[in-house]
Amino acid sequence: MTHAMLKGSNIPLEAPAVRAVLRWTPGPGVPDVDASALLLGDDGRVRSDEDFVFYNQPRHPSGLVRHLPKKRLTEGLTDSIETDLGALDASVRRVVLAASADGGTFGLVKDLCVLLYDTAAPAGGDAVARFDVHPETGDETAMICGELYRRGEGWKFRALGQGYASGLVGLATEFGISVEEEGQGEGQGEEGTGTPERAGAPEAPASAAEPISPAPAGGYPPPPPVPPSIPAYGYPQYGYPPPDPAFRLPPQGPQFLSAAGR
Repeated sequence: MTHAMLKGSNIPLEAPAVRAVLRWTPGPGVPDVDASALLLGDDGRVRSDEDFVFYNQPRHPSGLVRHLPKKRLTEGLTDSIETDLGALDASVRRVVLAASADGGTFGLVKDLCVLLYDTAAPAGGDAVARFDVHPETGDETAMICGELYRRGEGWKFRALGQGYASGLVGLATEFGISVEEEGQGEGQGEEGTGTPERAGAPEAPASAAEPISPAPAGGYPPPPPVPPSIPAYGYPQYGYPPPDPAFRLPPQGPQFLSAAGR
């Protein structure tokens, strides 16, 4: 018998291993949905980045939490997370079951639900529990559908339906995952655009920015510049004025006449 669950309700689990199946109805304009799981400790955070199981890291190092390939059924598409609860390390207190929408928001996803199965039950059997996931605003791009958590010596499942508008990255960082931003660590151009500068690109000459003198009228080249005339005696370079061309020596007096001319 399948328990139809409401948001916030919980049920005890007797199965030592369970499979959480996300199911939705595909169609034009409907985003794809990806299932993921986070293994949390007493502080409500992952112990390391390896505690995040999703499509790019489909198997926990312990092998006890696994992301399974998607399937297309008559009821819709499915994406699943399988967990061996009975063998998990005691430091794992909760396993959060999450979903992220690729290419849109959960307001566009139709008939989203999470089905919980006992992995030891025969294939095609009834689910242990079903929870229909409804986004609150429709703008969510990630959802916590439910969680498996310890209670005494056993485990329980709680239906949640908590949404995030920041996508899978925002949800993961909420629980302590270190997410590398896109383009981080790669060569980037100026201002962090992510575009590498072109190697070996020639630089424009400095004179390229200077205005170009217009061509003379008539198309003839201008006459060569006339070099400045050099003053007589080179006086200017010494700081003295050039001689006056109108200067004349005064008539010579007797003291300047030779003896022969007296």
